[in-house]
Amino acid sequence: MAKSVKRKAAAKDSPLCILTVIGKDCVGIIAKVSSVMAKANINIIDVSQKIMGQYFVMTMGCDISKTTVGMKEIQVKLDRLAASLGLQITFQNERIFKMMHRI
Repeated sequence: MAKSVKRKAAAKDSPLCILTVIGKDCVGIIAKVSSVMAKANINIIDVSQKIMGQYFVMTMGCDISKTTVGMKEIQVKLDRLAASLGLQITFQNERIFKMMHRI
């Protein structure tokens, strides 16, 4: 029983971030974004993507509790990727995301 309490506490303390991607669809978007996350030791815990006309729209839930790099460095890498693919990529703390998108 103590193990389940520890798991719940650890899950509660895990910082979560939301990554959003919007732009024209092309081959490899998911692979390239996932590669940036993997290299930073960020665990993707949820992903949803759609093609809307010619546009690719994706959200990822990410657990950054074990990341090996700082948030600024991750953002720089995502900005470079976004520029190279002509995408808009946003990476923000889950709390900020929720506050910005609540009704």
